[in-house]
Amino acid sequence: MSGQSTGSVKKPKKNFFRTLSRQWQLVVMSIPMLIYILIFNYSPMWGWITAFQDYKPKKGITGSAFVGLKNFKWLFGRDDFINSIRNTLGMSIINLVLGTVAAVVLAVLLNEVARTMFKRTVQTVTYLPHFLSMVIVVGMAQNIFASNGPINQLLMNIGLIKQPLFFLGEGKFFWWLVGIINVWKEVGWNTIIYIAAMTSIDPSLYEAASIDGAGRWAKIRYITLPGIKSTFVILLIMNIGHLMEAGFEIQYLLGSSLVMDWSQTIDIFVLKYGISKQQYGVATAAGMFKSIVAIILLFAANTIAKRMDEATLI
Repeated sequence: MSGQSTGSVKKPKKNFFRTLSRQWQLVVMSIPMLIYILIFNYSPMWGWITAFQDYKPKKGITGSAFVGLKNFKWLFGRDDFINSIRNTLGMSIINLVLGTVAAVVLAVLLNEVARTMFKRTVQTVTYLPHFLSMVIVVGMAQNIFASNGPINQLLMNIGLIKQPLFFLGEGKFFWWLVGIINVWKEVGWNTIIYIAAMTSIDPSLYEAASIDGAGRWAKIRYITLPGIKSTFVILLIMNIGHLMEAGFEIQYLLGSSLVMDWSQTIDIFVLKYGISKQQYGVATAAGMFKSIVAIILLFAANTIAKRMDEATLI
């Protein structure tokens, strides 16, 4: 026994099915959600076949002619589809950056508040917009950013502009308007998970830092932010997987013919050609392209995080 190397001793591998049998209650509880996902997320993928067909509703999937990659070639030959990809990625990146930074900053500031009542009040006020209908939110935004709205009045009163800016009718403003609206609506809701992660940080670390003479900024930099790093990376990976989903409601409600080149996303393109023009094969091909790119982005972000020894989703 003394001659054996301790490094050669192999640890017994956990039996996957034995673990499942020991946790059968959790397995039973997950069955309804698994069925839901299979029915509403995976079974519709059967319809992807229409992306390779000249689909006719009367003939159905089995009777429609197979056209191969014709629908995809048609898509990438159209400027409006290329613009929709650009718009989707542009607005998604703005939403990701602004939303993440705003959520982390607000969570850190709330974590530093000592008065519980004030902290809870701010949390409630900031996450209530999450429950508002997007129709209401867009209606408020249209009034706020109108030519005679409060934003233009404020900018003119402080001397930054001489004439009202046409926020709602110029494409160069549209992406940023969508980003601002999303941040206002979701920032409070997104801070919840970061605040929850901060509560798991050992309070003794802050006490030790105070004894060493660390100030508030030093505690945030060396304790709070590293403490939520794994949560931040996981959420970032998930958000990168949603880069092809810039949204639909805001763009559809806030957009107009004046900003169509800047407001049309892939989802609106799919609605336009799938419902209005009844080109189902083209619409399915566009949706299929979006889903495949999203999967690639998700796995790429997860792989990069794994190689950097960070927390991973998969």
